[in-house]
Amino acid sequence: MAITVSLVALFGLVLFFLLRSRTLSPGAAFAAAGFGFFLASTGAAEPINQFTAALVHAIPNL
Repeated sequence: MAITVSLVALFGLVLFFLLRSRTLSPGAAFAAAGFGFFLASTGAAEPINQFTAALVHAIPNL
């Protein structure tokens, strides 16, 4: 749970700066957020969470 919240905050911060620098249009940001929201409600959510957790656990071993 703590990893998920921190990743949401990180991606939100990146999205904010992309919007602020006008690298990303508001429409594209809305589409990306919508895609993430709907992806989380599919069967792909669990493998993505497992992959992210494995990646976070592997980083200290590099």
